[in-house]
Amino acid sequence: MGNYKTEILICGGSGCKASQTVLTAKLLREVLEENNLSSEVQVVMTGCFGFCEKGPIVKIMPDNTFYVKVKPEDARELIEEHIIKGKKVNRLLYVDPKTKEIISDSKHMGFYKKQNRIALRNCGVIDPENIDEAIARNAYTALGKVLNEMTPEVAIDVMKKSGMRGRGGGGFPTGMKWDITSKSPAGQKYVVCNADEGDPGAFMDRSILEGDPHSVLEAMAICGYCIGADTGLIYIRAEYPLAIERLKIAIKQAREKGLLGNDILGKGFSFDVELKYGAGAFVCGEETALISSMEGLRGEPTFKPPFPSVEGYLGKPTNVNNVETFASIPEIFNKGAEWFASIGNEKSKGTKVFALAGKINNVGLIEVPMGTTLREVIYEIGGGIKDGKKFKAVQTGGPSGGCLTSKDLDTPIDYDNLIAAGSMMGSGGMIVLDEDDCMVSIAKFYLEFTVEESCGKCSPCRIGNKRLHEILEKICKGNGTLEDLEQLRNLSKVIKDTSLCGLGQTSPNPILSTLDNFYDEYLEHVHDKKCRAGVCKSLMKYVIEPDTCIGCTACVRVCPVDAISGEKKMSHLINQATCIKCGACYDKCKFNAILIK
Repeated sequence: MGNYKTEILICGGSGCKASQTVLTAKLLREVLEENNLSSEVQVVMTGCFGFCEKGPIVKIMPDNTFYVKVKPEDARELIEEHIIKGKKVNRLLYVDPKTKEIISDSKHMGFYKKQNRIALRNCGVIDPENIDEAIARNAYTALGKVLNEMTPEVAIDVMKKSGMRGRGGGGFPTGMKWDITSKSPAGQKYVVCNADEGDPGAFMDRSILEGDPHSVLEAMAICGYCIGADTGLIYIRAEYPLAIERLKIAIKQAREKGLLGNDILGKGFSFDVELKYGAGAFVCGEETALISSMEGLRGEPTFKPPFPSVEGYLGKPTNVNNVETFASIPEIFNKGAEWFASIGNEKSKGTKVFALAGKINNVGLIEVPMGTTLREVIYEIGGGIKDGKKFKAVQTGGPSGGCLTSKDLDTPIDYDNLIAAGSMMGSGGMIVLDEDDCMVSIAKFYLEFTVEESCGKCSPCRIGNKRLHEILEKICKGNGTLEDLEQLRNLSKVIKDTSLCGLGQTSPNPILSTLDNFYDEYLEHVHDKKCRAGVCKSLMKYVIEPDTCIGCTACVRVCPVDAISGEKKMSHLINQATCIKCGACYDKCKFNAILIK
């Protein structure tokens, strides 16, 4: 906090910035200046607090008062009541949806109680555009420790003992990857940060880069020292402008402080970082496709071996880790390998960041110890299902993962248990589904994404996934057969076994998991020509219940195709041949006389 008595922290992540937090910060500063408080109270734009459902968020320190859904017009009241009079603004405080209790301190909120923020330790705490604030929170301390006290071999051994596994989805031991790259002979080597996060509903890496870019830069420098590289490359999507802007600022500031560039900390070690931009191809999240894209080639995967650790960018040994992996590394060196290894479980150490989204009360960014159960995440941290609906499934691992059901809720979240349950960790997307979701349609949604994102290099992925999507479309339109269900399963297995890269190998997972867990829904679509969730329009119809309809004509007036007929004060009728199933009549009816069948 420096010389300031009070800090007002405002979420400056992409989501909250879109909700005018920049304007809120400006107005707060103006009111402070009006009251001659600018020298005592500092307004700080931070990274993401994580609790996106309640954003925009404003936190006042040092009393840790947590205000939610703050709008620009609330700025004056916050200053006049909280800062000047010392009174909390109750209407902006968090209300626990279960107990109806007002909670002013985030430490006592269910959303935060079970979290252990390591990769996210500085997000929502520091100004990501001010290196001095990062240094005050121990940024670059680990780099100094490694350069002053450790040989590359000793530092790599620390990584091995920590048990850290890559957080990008594959879960390969990080220390082992560093060791292989360090032992690959070459005059030039590279450290690559994979920031090409493209899963639907995922925003983990972007939020870390927006909230704490220095943690990633520091870890890349440590990696460079360990493997013998003097150049770091961050491959980031061009559609992440805020993350790019803050990375550029962080790189410039680190160079000015002598923490990047030549002869870092006077130890004879040189390392610098530059950005490489991706055009938004999901397949470029795969390391060999990413490297091809950085080289100016088509973003297509290559056969392995050789692995990038032996022959990567420009044919040189290259170590590739993702943003979350790098963000956790400084804490391993600051607090010790044993500390990190004590978190999590036997085969999966440390914590994992998830983007919790979908039909969940507490949408947001969370970080939990490995081994935390799905039930804890969904019902304790996530606050349960929206609108009191029934939980149906949770999709983990993005388009490469599977849908797990209520029988899997007590599954510990780690690499091996999720695979055993029929899904995977992936990079950390977690989408919750409720009773209003059609699982056949969900599988089709993910296949649409995969078909669109396939690079087309191998036939199983390029052609096979297209055929899978066509079968799913056929089923959703009510034209499916039992033979189609068998073909879905068989073709999915062939694609898994024969695709070139991880995108194709995992693309059938949503189909296989929904076939295993929701086969009855597939049968309903095929045999009964019915979609129980009312999502597949070809399999649903709106009907008017004659005993309930009072003939108010409200539905007639909103129907865009004149499919509803009937006299005033008499029961109406929907012509199924004309109806386009837009749902306007269903939404308009105040008497619950229109049913979905």
